[in-house]
Amino acid sequence: MTRLGPAANAASAAGYTFCPAGPADLPMLRRWLEMPHVREWWGDPETELGYIRDMIEGRDTTRPFIFSVDGGPVGYIQHWFLGDYQNASWIAEHPWLAELPSDAVGVDLSIGDSARLSQGIGSGVLRAFAEGLVRQGYRTVVIDPDVANARAVRAYMKAGFRAVPWLLGRTGDTLILQYDLNETDRHP
Repeated sequence: MTRLGPAANAASAAGYTFCPAGPADLPMLRRWLEMPHVREWWGDPETELGYIRDMIEGRDTTRPFIFSVDGGPVGYIQHWFLGDYQNASWIAEHPWLAELPSDAVGVDLSIGDSARLSQGIGSGVLRAFAEGLVRQGYRTVVIDPDVANARAVRAYMKAGFRAVPWLLGRTGDTLILQYDLNETDRHP
C-alpha cells in the first residue's frame, strides 16, 4: 500500500493511512458520492467521479487518496495546488484564489459511510493529512467548506484550521480556513 509520503508514519500511528486512489476504487467512490450526506456538499456523483477519474489518470494535478481507519477504507481526501487555479477564469469566479500564495495547497475530504460521521474521524484524518503536507514542505494548507456546512467547519477547526482573517466576509458562501502551523508543534 502506498502512503502519503512523510505523513505515513504519523498517520499510521494514529490508525490513519492514506493510499492514492486508483481505478479499482472508483466503484466504492461512486457509492460514497451517491450517499446523501456526501452529495449535499459535493454535487452530482457522475460529475465528481469524472473529476476523480481525471485525477487518477493524470489529466488533473489534484492528488486523490482513500483514507483508512485501522485498516478499513472510510473516506476520500485530496489535495490540490492553488497555483493551478490562479488564472483569469477561476479567479473571476473565486477571487479569493488571488489572495493566497501560489505554492499553497487546498484540501477536500468526505467520510463515505454516514455511520462514521460525528466520531472525530474527519478532524483526526484532516490533522494527520495536513501535518504530512507540512512535513513535505507546504507552508500554506487551506480548506474551503461551505459556510452552511457547520459539521465540517467544526471538524476542520478541531483539526487545527483557522479562518483566514482578511478573507472573512469576502468569499460568498465559502469559508477559507488555513492550517495553523503551530498546531503541528502542539500535537505530536
